[in-house]
Amino acid sequence: MPRSRINGNFIDKTFSIVANILLRIIPTTSGEKEAFSYYRDGVMSAQSEGNYAEALKNYYEAMRLEIDPYDRSYILYNIGLIHTSNGEHTKALEYYFRALERNPFLPQAFNNMAVICHYRGEQAIRQGDSEIAEAWFDQAAEYWKQAIALTPGNYIEAHNWLKITRRFE
Repeated sequence: MPRSRINGNFIDKTFSIVANILLRIIPTTSGEKEAFSYYRDGVMSAQSEGNYAEALKNYYEAMRLEIDPYDRSYILYNIGLIHTSNGEHTKALEYYFRALERNPFLPQAFNNMAVICHYRGEQAIRQGDSEIAEAWFDQAAEYWKQAIALTPGNYIEAHNWLKITRRFE
């Protein structure tokens, strides 16, 4: 818990205060409270300070303690975010898949998977492999369609790309 206490950002401090109050008043087990503390510290480390190694350590500990599939999905999603930020796209995709297995209503996971697939399609084009590129773009389209279906009105750029490339049905 020291991470969230030493952070100087006002929003982060506010989040920490609200989270601490909620942990006290909502009836939860001590294990659930401990899991949330590690999750919170992971978020604070990764998003506020960019300390990905420490964030991963906190997320892995939260995964060890957390039993709720819905809560685990967000932990897995955040682990995927870190791997995406580190350019470890295969690992990131694995964690997004695992998050979606527990919570199929995470449009942001579908979006991030689509972004990775689109990026890989662009890489294939640069390498002169249009067939592989099309396969990656088709996969990106499928993920973006799922994200858009879950949150109509979001992912406007993806929606436009689907229309322009005639992948939107």
